[in-house]
Amino acid sequence: MTDKRIVLSTAGSEEEARKIARHLVEHQLAACVNIVPQIESIYRWEGKVESNREWLLLIKTTAEKFPAVRDAILELHSYELPECISISIEDGGPEYLDWMANSLKN
Repeated sequence: MTDKRIVLSTAGSEEEARKIARHLVEHQLAACVNIVPQIESIYRWEGKVESNREWLLLIKTTAEKFPAVRDAILELHSYELPECISISIEDGGPEYLDWMANSLKN
């Protein structure tokens, strides 16, 4: 197991996804953010089944940085309740994991 995490979030527009991604990388809260365009999300909200086009963010960070990532998403996001789920990275290429760590140093 490593201290590295992938955080999942979605955004309602490409512009919003880019704004969040750029902020996280510029502030060294994420080593990288992949933006997957135009996924379809089907979910229950306020008792109704909804469907929307969204942009998926795959945020590469660490357990230590996760609270700051979560706070930034809450601050920058237009959604009332934005997705912010952290998944542990069990293992990975040592060079890539080192690059992640070095990208997050202040």
